Amino acid sequence: MKKIIFRKLLLDCITFFFLALFGISLIIWVFQAVNFLDIMIEDGRNYNVYLNYTLLNFPKIISRILPFALFISFSYTFIKYEANNELIIFWNHGVNKISLVNFFFWISILIMLVQILLMSIIVPKSQEMARSKLRSSNVDYFEGLIKPKKFNDTIKGLTIFAEDKNEKGELKNIYIKKNNYEKGFQITFAKKGVFETKGNKKVLVLYDGQTLNQNKNKVTNFDFSKSDFGLGDMHSHLVTHKKMQEQSTVSLIRCVKSIFEKKNYNIINCDQTNPINIYKALFKRLINPFYLPVLILISLLFVLTSKENLQYSKHKYLIFLLGLGLIILSESSLGYISNNIQKNILILILPMIITLLVYTAFIYKLKLFKRVTK
Repeated sequence: MKKIIFRKLLLDCITFFFLALFGISLIIWVFQAVNFLDIMIEDGRNYNVYLNYTLLNFPKIISRILPFALFISFSYTFIKYEANNELIIFWNHGVNKISLVNFFFWISILIMLVQILLMSIIVPKSQEMARSKLRSSNVDYFEGLIKPKKFNDTIKGLTIFAEDKNEKGELKNIYIKKNNYEKGFQITFAKKGVFETKGNKKVLVLYDGQTLNQNKNKVTNFDFSKSDFGLGDMHSHLVTHKKMQEQSTVSLIRCVKSIFEKKNYNIINCDQTNPINIYKALFKRLINPFYLPVLILISLLFVLTSKENLQYSKHKYLIFLLGLGLIILSESSLGYISNNIQKNILILILPMIITLLVYTAFIYKLKLFKRVTK
């Protein structure tokens, strides 16, 4: 009987949790996807790159929303059960409150492990894949890059300016500067320019202009009535090295190991003189999930007070504030990480200390309740 009751309660909590998690994440993802339209419009990327990039950012959104959705979902379910007098039925059927607390505590451990997997493996990999999609893609929509009366240097080594653009898409009085950092630069002026597709390549066809080439110490120029300016294999200004959030957790752990051993293993982005960003990344991936069991324990505080209690409403708001405060603490604690690993020990064990305190409070309150009833 007890197993059936626990399963029913767990099913309701998990169902609401997944609905809240994916519902909120989807809303945030839509707003973020709108912002990512700049990748396609301003940076000239195609729709395939845009869709892949936005979809690969979804795991990151889920990992950030998960603690909030977890606390709200479990709290709402316990409040609903209390409002419908279902918790009283549980107690009348011999369900022990501490047994309920222990059951959900072990469930919280499983959720914590899932979050660690998500934060330490899935999110970094998806972020690295999203960034590599941008690195390996070319600029495709050049028409959108060139705006009248505005210098555009989105494409690496290329500056384009057009005085005007008519309804046919023809550009008037074009200035193009193409830099070659080893040889020199090329400057082109033209009265008119039209985008055309020749084969599989996009070409800007220029009319009535002049090109000036500077190659080392030699300068040449020539006039033309028509000239094709190739735009294939153009790349925008993108960060080519991996960011910290894209680094694998194994690489970060190896970096910390090299710092302790004072050896250089040629690990990318492993700054041994200033490892604070590495410590923060590992804390976020491996330590922050330890706050999840505490959040579930705090939501279980709702089972300690009956709605018949005059202080029930007050306790309800206090529990909500406590849970939200813990979420804020888990995020803000990153700011206290320092380069000294010894000074970070308290921050590392803080979630375990809070978990122990909350669980001890449960034991004390439930034993105290038994004494009073006796």
